[in-house]
Amino acid sequence: MPESPEHILVMRLSAMGDVAMSVPVLRALTTQYPRLKVTVLTRPFFKPFFRDLDRVEVFGADLKKEHKGVFGLYKLSKVLKEKRIDAVADIHNVLRTNILKAFFLGIPFKQIDKGRKAKKALVSGEIFEPLKTTHQRYTDVFTALGFPVSLSNPEFPKPVNLSEKLQNLTGDHQSKWIGIAPFAAHEAKMYPLESMKSVIAELSKTYKIFLFGGGAKEIEVLNQIQNAFSNVVNLAGQLNLDEELDVISNLDVMVSMDSGNGHMAAMLGKKVITIWGVTHPYAGFAPFHQPDTYALTANREQYPKIPTSIYGNTFPDGYENAAGSIVPEIIIEKIKSVIQD
Repeated sequence: MPESPEHILVMRLSAMGDVAMSVPVLRALTTQYPRLKVTVLTRPFFKPFFRDLDRVEVFGADLKKEHKGVFGLYKLSKVLKEKRIDAVADIHNVLRTNILKAFFLGIPFKQIDKGRKAKKALVSGEIFEPLKTTHQRYTDVFTALGFPVSLSNPEFPKPVNLSEKLQNLTGDHQSKWIGIAPFAAHEAKMYPLESMKSVIAELSKTYKIFLFGGGAKEIEVLNQIQNAFSNVVNLAGQLNLDEELDVISNLDVMVSMDSGNGHMAAMLGKKVITIWGVTHPYAGFAPFHQPDTYALTANREQYPKIPTSIYGNTFPDGYENAAGSIVPEIIIEKIKSVIQD
């Protein structure tokens, strides 16, 4: 280990789930290398993700104004260099970070291998096997910089003591708390809402359900679900990201699609059950440190071309409701078994 502290710049600008997946890796990195300092370059909105990490500073990039375009990125690089960066870990590898790479000339700079060839083979049907996880791809970058990271014994923060505002929203914790995030960026990644209502109807008889989402349309749908059942609280539109993380840290289990909410819960050490439509965990985007059995996937005998894409944005006709091949009873049974472990 170096005698003097090292300072690594870690770049991951988006998307929410991918940024959240970096958190357990950075927690392991800074725990295993206690002299290491890390600056994370990301969007300001994601700053709360890193709130409990020691020696990790977040620098929020203003990509719409101050740091927009090549000149803006040049200004950004100058500010970052003033922080005395010793090395750069680019765990995003997109146009913006490649432009920044040119401005960091002379500083050790390693980039993520996204495994595009293998992922293309997976979605084309050429192969059907688990690919390297995104978390492992992140650790590979740090290994290349001389900091191999083990993810085998992860540590997680303790549940947060809820504020009075949040206690008033959530009520007591006498029964188990289940978070459900029924939406995803693409419709073909979602479990049919009518089927999800069946899941909520059954679970709300025994457990308290918290609904997560965002945007006016989602909030309206979730309010309707809240009003239809007892023991259901819609949190969408009522919390900032810090508060949302506080509640998630107190859940007993999170149920999500292949989406950012699952990764947010996983980075906090929660049990996460994921429901998969036209995407598949074999692509490497399953939430951190979850048993394979926690991922409920669509019926590939019925939908043999799954995964149809890595992100769920393209799929053949008739695949829109692939996730619906998972009957509500399977999801209910899985949640009950996981929550009782």
